[in-house]
Amino acid sequence: MRALSKLSIVLPAFGEAENLKALLPRLLGVSSLAESLQIIVVDDHSTDATFDVVREWAERDPRVQGVRLARNCGSHMAIVCGLSVATGQAAMVLASDGQDPPELAGQLVAAWRDGAQVVWAVRQGREGETAATLAFSSAYYAFMNRWSSVRLPPSGADFFLIDRRVAQALLAIPEHNASIFALIASLGFRQAEIPYVKQSRLSGTSKWTLRKKVRLAMDSMVGFSTLPLKAATGLGFLYAFCGFVYAALLVINRTTGGLLFGAVPLTGWSALMVVLLISSGTVMLILGVFGEYLWRALEEVRGRPRFLIEDTVNVAEPGDRVLP
Repeated sequence: MRALSKLSIVLPAFGEAENLKALLPRLLGVSSLAESLQIIVVDDHSTDATFDVVREWAERDPRVQGVRLARNCGSHMAIVCGLSVATGQAAMVLASDGQDPPELAGQLVAAWRDGAQVVWAVRQGREGETAATLAFSSAYYAFMNRWSSVRLPPSGADFFLIDRRVAQALLAIPEHNASIFALIASLGFRQAEIPYVKQSRLSGTSKWTLRKKVRLAMDSMVGFSTLPLKAATGLGFLYAFCGFVYAALLVINRTTGGLLFGAVPLTGWSALMVVLLISSGTVMLILGVFGEYLWRALEEVRGRPRFLIEDTVNVAEPGDRVLP
């Protein structure tokens, strides 16, 4: 059984000032799990007093560190930023809204001590979520597990602990638009799962909007699945096949004196317009799919920084770097 000399805890936060006031004391309460504790709160350019709360706690307790991003980059890039600052043997990532109970940390660390390098806290239930949210989540994980190259817990997991080696491997991947959870799952390593019930928010409303969910789904689909490209190829073959079949039928109709469609030429203007609109719309859709792949490739070629840091507290050398 491995000894844990230092545990890093990463919390991406966006507009979570009130929730952090209640959550940070609970996180400091798990200090007995390791010889030393490091709590890194990454403020994703909040518009409230989130970073002020972090600064206040950091001034009182050096174990609390804060990083404020120069612009809103999304929770996944905030996690990457936090992991780039983390120096522990293991790093635990959980939400700042209080839905992921810090008290579960003991079970995650125990699984790490037993040899697991990635420990997922798998959602067995979700308190206070709407039916639409649950349906969207189920569809997302079903798609990823069926049509992508990664395998994620079917009920979802966004609370996890990873080994230092996994964090180094993750930070070495310079992707801008990708699901951190899918990336971790794709890395391999020894993985374990711990079931838990995701609790209701301590206060406030979720910032995880439908737009952000759709964007994550698109990033995951483009980053780990070739299904859209295969579907575009399949549609192309289908349209071509239908065209050739219809052309053959017209030839047969002409040579047989109108056996199939009659001798009178067809004048289906409405039918022609329907076919034209559907085919044109399909072509534009396929071009849009290709554009999604090309745009993401362009993002990587540009080499722009994944995040920029505006301010820090108790952090000596923050940045987009690999753990030492």
